[in-house]
Formats: sequence, C-alpha cells, structure tokens
Amino acid sequence: MRQRNKPWADDFLKENEHLIIPNPKSYQGNWKELFNNDNPIHIEIGTGKGQFIAGMAKQNPDINFIGIELAKSIIVSAAQKVMDSEQQNILLINENAENILEIFEKDEVSTIYLNFSDPWPKNRHEKRRLTYHKFLNNYREILKQDGELIFKTDNRGLFEYSLVSFSTFGMLLNEVNVDLHAIEDPTNVMTEYEEKFSAKGQPIYRCKASFNERT
Repeated sequence: MRQRNKPWADDFLKENEHLIIPNPKSYQGNWKELFNNDNPIHIEIGTGKGQFIAGMAKQNPDINFIGIELAKSIIVSAAQKVMDSEQQNILLINENAENILEIFEKDEVSTIYLNFSDPWPKNRHEKRRLTYHKFLNNYREILKQDGELIFKTDNRGLFEYSLVSFSTFGMLLNEVNVDLHAIEDPTNVMTEYEEKFSAKGQPIYRCKASFNERT
C-alpha cells in the first residue's frame, strides 16, 4: 500500500533519537545497554503504526521490545503511538530487515514477530517475502536456542506458503491456527490491520514456530 509522504519525518527522527535509534548497527550485541536491564529482547519486523508493539510492551513490562520499520512515513506514526503509551520498554529502528544480522548478535533475541507482512503474491517476488528461507536463516542466527517465531496474517496464500517454507527449513510448528479469533487468547494483541480485517469477518491465521538446534 502506498504511503503518504511526510516531509517532516527526517526532522522528527532526529528529534527523537532516544526512541528511534539512528545507528542500530553500533548496538549489535549490546541492546541491553540501551534498555539498562537484562530482560529478554523481542523484535517485531514490520512494526507498522505501532499498535501491536505498544500493546505488547504494556502487557509485558519485563520484556524489551524493538520494532523494525523501513518506511519513514510509517515509523513516525509508530513513534507517536509509543510515546502516547508512555512505555519505557520499547525502541524503534528505521532499517531494512535484510540487515538484521548486522543489528543483532547471535542468540540475542528471544522472540520474533511477523505481523501482516507484505504477501508479495507474484512468484518472481518470492525472495522478498519475510518467510522466505533467506530470512529464516537470518532469524535462526539471532534467535536463542529456545526462541520462537510468531507469524500472523490475513492472507491465506502467504500463510500456506509460510507453513511450507517453515517445514522445508526444518522448523518445528508449535501452533497452526487458521481462525485465531475463534479461540480466546488474552495474550493476543491486535495490530491495526488485524482489527480492520477481523471486523470484516476475515479469518486471522497464526503460526508459532521454532528452529531445531543449530549444529
């Protein structure tokens, strides 16, 4: 979806470097220094406008959350949502997810969230999907041995593709849910897209997966 340009975004990022970290690669392996604690680190790739990460941080004050968003026009909205939430356990990164190995050290992350990622439906764009094996390999490197990947989408095609991708990669499927809102899960925090799609009666799919031990 095309995003409206926000000419003031660059200035906003500079004014809020305490929240939107300008040089994330320099903190590889040392993110706990910024949070000033040893709590687990959870990251959301494609954090959107910030509703999910703000809600998760409020629900889990003993976890450090880092939201990664490439689009400047979107991350400024996420930053405003985070500031409104007054949660102190959130940081944001304006960065491409392809660079994740330069941002996080091996075994530095406990959980990765992929929420309503771009499905890139054309076959020639498969390599851009965040559940493509190239990305899975990167996730495996930064996740702790007992870490988990949690994936939500409304797109059935992407969900089915991702299940195959996870299985082919040798991942363990800990949960496969084809109608998330049909169950009662008080821990589920909805994204903006999730609210929109579920209100239209569309099922929300969720998969929780983990990696086998690295050799």
